[in-house]
Amino acid sequence: MTATFWLIVSAMTLCVLGLLLRPLVKRPSAATSEQEKTLPVYRQQFSELEQDRANGLLTDEQYRTARSELERRVLEEAGTVETSTAAAGGLVNLRGVALSLAMIIPAVSGTLYWTLGNPAAMTHPAVSASPAQGGPGDDSQMADSLNTLIEQLRTKLEQNPSDAVGWGLLARSYMAMERYADAVPIFEKATKLNPNNASLLADYADALGVHQGRKLDGKPETLIQKALTLDPHNVKALMLSGTIAYNRKDFARAAKEWEDAHTYLPSDDQESSDQLKASIAEAKRHLGGGPSMNMLVANPPMEQSKPAKPAARSGQSRAITGKVVLGSNLASKASLPETLFVFAKDVAGPPMPVSIVRASKKDLPFTFRLDDSTSPMPSRKLSDIDTVVIVARLSKSGKAMPESGDLEGMSQPIKPGTENITVVIDRERP
Repeated sequence: MTATFWLIVSAMTLCVLGLLLRPLVKRPSAATSEQEKTLPVYRQQFSELEQDRANGLLTDEQYRTARSELERRVLEEAGTVETSTAAAGGLVNLRGVALSLAMIIPAVSGTLYWTLGNPAAMTHPAVSASPAQGGPGDDSQMADSLNTLIEQLRTKLEQNPSDAVGWGLLARSYMAMERYADAVPIFEKATKLNPNNASLLADYADALGVHQGRKLDGKPETLIQKALTLDPHNVKALMLSGTIAYNRKDFARAAKEWEDAHTYLPSDDQESSDQLKASIAEAKRHLGGGPSMNMLVANPPMEQSKPAKPAARSGQSRAITGKVVLGSNLASKASLPETLFVFAKDVAGPPMPVSIVRASKKDLPFTFRLDDSTSPMPSRKLSDIDTVVIVARLSKSGKAMPESGDLEGMSQPIKPGTENITVVIDRERP
């Protein structure tokens, strides 16, 4: 199965590269007078796109779509003509583009699959819905391969140090591989080349915050504010700004920043939408003086969970394992909500889950495992958190955001790496 999988992946990758690179590597031909007339027009259109985006007339998505379409038209118009575009006003060397794409596409595809996919499904299809369980040897080999590709990309970029887009892609690749110490200086280089890119500044702030101990004070906050000045609708910058406000107990500002982020969130990003709604509700509970998650953590009912078994060795996995059971006081309830969420929340941080799994009421008693593979945000993982609580919730709406009538239970504060805990769902949300 593994050999067949990689054969198919390789064939598909070669086909995609062939389709993309063929127009770029064909033998150059002399530019016609018509092309000489149209290329300056395209350069002007590129400039106008940048200006419209800076003035807020285009969203990031509209800008990317328009730029992609314009680049496609340039390639069709220019054919195989190679020209020194740095001197001509912004179009890149076509052979350089071809070489960069030939390296970037496999590298980014592999990085995304490794980060978001499930390598275990190649050899164990039955566990495709569970976290990947590949052996440590396979993990190491895959990581080494991806790191090699990323370093090859860096070598190429060092030969073309003015490629701001390439440096930004390299920085994000380092971030996806959790190489934050390597990502930070590359983000700095990319932002110097492209200082008015709000998305790049927000990613830089995120990486820098993780690198300096998951703290956004200082330079990360400055970068976030600059990103919001350039693009007040940037979702990531708004989320990070809300997190800063929440950590400072400015709950009104946190709720507003997160509400703005939710307003501009893409409509198909349901997971982020649920997380933001839960965070907004938590911030507003603090404002209203109602029972917040942190208050519940500070005084957990003793019968709510059984004693936990700590991990035996410091080098052991930081995963949390256990089971969720229904309390005897709810066992006779006529009807139960269908959807079950089990998630870990940072006791001292923002209310967004750092790891979450979904099941249904028919799975009760439900055996769960929370680890970095179930973390909803790559830059905020379970293994990075000092103390968490485990929440189990039967949701009436089918969404992670808590609502009146949901049934839930909570563990006592525990450390990542704790095993065999029991969380009892024993109360109904008012």
